[in-house]
Amino acid sequence: MKIEKFKNMEVLDFKSPASKSRMEETLKSVKKEFGKTYKAFIGGKWIDTKDKITSINPSNPSEVVGYVASCTKSEADMAFDAAWKAFESWKNTKATERASYLFKVAKLMEEKRYELDSWMVYEVGKNWTEADGDVAEAIDALNYYAREAIRYARGYKPYQIPGERNEVKYIPLGAGVVIPPWNFPVAILTAMTAAAIASGNTVLLKPASITSVIGAKVAEIFCEAGLPDGVFNFVPGSGSKLGDYLVENPKTRFIAFTGSKEVGLRINELAAKPNGQKWIKRVILEMGGKDAIVVDETADLDAAAEGIVVSAFGNQGQKCSACSRVIAVDSIYDELLKKVIDRSKKIKVGDPSNFENWMGPVSSDEAMNKIMKYIEIGKNEGKLVLGGKRIGNTGFFIEPTIFSEVKGSARIAQEEIFGPVLAFIRAKDFDEAVQIFNGTEYGLTGGAYTKRKDRIKRVKDEFHVGNLYINRKITGALIGVQPFGGFNMSGTDSKAGGRDYLLLFLQAKSIAERI
Repeated sequence: MKIEKFKNMEVLDFKSPASKSRMEETLKSVKKEFGKTYKAFIGGKWIDTKDKITSINPSNPSEVVGYVASCTKSEADMAFDAAWKAFESWKNTKATERASYLFKVAKLMEEKRYELDSWMVYEVGKNWTEADGDVAEAIDALNYYAREAIRYARGYKPYQIPGERNEVKYIPLGAGVVIPPWNFPVAILTAMTAAAIASGNTVLLKPASITSVIGAKVAEIFCEAGLPDGVFNFVPGSGSKLGDYLVENPKTRFIAFTGSKEVGLRINELAAKPNGQKWIKRVILEMGGKDAIVVDETADLDAAAEGIVVSAFGNQGQKCSACSRVIAVDSIYDELLKKVIDRSKKIKVGDPSNFENWMGPVSSDEAMNKIMKYIEIGKNEGKLVLGGKRIGNTGFFIEPTIFSEVKGSARIAQEEIFGPVLAFIRAKDFDEAVQIFNGTEYGLTGGAYTKRKDRIKRVKDEFHVGNLYINRKITGALIGVQPFGGFNMSGTDSKAGGRDYLLLFLQAKSIAERI
């Protein structure tokens, strides 16, 4: 099998008449499929359940996007049995063969690109470009991890000593659980699943409930690729009813999770407790962030303002990498704030099925209520200089919101809001800006705008985050280019999309043979 050099997938240009027209037509055809029912996929069979998850359109909650099977412990047990049975042969399947399945999934996903984009516009409120970036990242993950699996399969030769032949080989862990988030319902779901499968493991995939239809659409693609029965199992269900059971289950060998700090810590705690299994469960966590951009007096303020707005309000601020704090030195604070406000005022908020609307709804009624509560908190912690209100009373739309004169210790500067809320913090100088930057429990992403080389060096050395960006936006990590994962309460620093990631789904076996 000839494998070409990895190359990132480019995001579609929807300003192109052809792309725009095709997307408009696909949105119409996808909407005609609203209200359908989707089954679980276990051991190579589609299985229905009595209870269903109801998925709605956050732009118009009266619209039901679809109904998805809601698995119970019974279906989970079936999936574990199927996954462990499949593992016995899948673990011995050549890496090139495993990779070929992922290449096929990637090809199918590329063919269904506009459909997947459209489902995300409707089910999670992404604008067209954000949705396509999500799919492009998923395709990249499939293609990249397939290649990485082949590399790891070679093992490596350690130092040799006379009279012995020594080698190290990597073997898979077993059957595990993948629990992705709703905000990147194709990219992260696909990437975690692909990494596990490429490494020779088998998977129980439990998608986020509010994006379970998209999860089902991805499951259909994995099914179409023809993976052996039991290698991939789709087990949608309630997080509260099914999630703990999957994590605590003695048949679970590993858990790959992306989501909130609170849920991630609970998973870590539950997984650490012995429950009859003969292994320590491998736990891979990607959690929250309270990400900041520092701007000093030498920075290009127009570039900084543009990077801040895109990082803060892209995908409604519902990214763990989103900029939720701006730390500006005193001398340029007011000028930068004005530039950010002026740009933010131009953001068009509305139903993202209309290409002109750049910012869509937040994901759910629950998310909207949480964000609005933080906005009320912010009114007592800073000066509301933009937004702060819900838009209309139909969808879950919130204005881009900015608070100025926020202290670094304020709740809206410390706690993850996960919405379109930005806190502006004034620093007397660059030294204080560095202290404020590192002054949270998180350590995911962050960046700085400065022209001084000595400060760039300080940023590289002193900003304690897993993903650091200098003189550019702090979102949009590319597979194979910017391995993603954070420090402290932001997770286990998995470095997804990098050379180290598959190692988290493998274990090394050292072999010495006397000759």
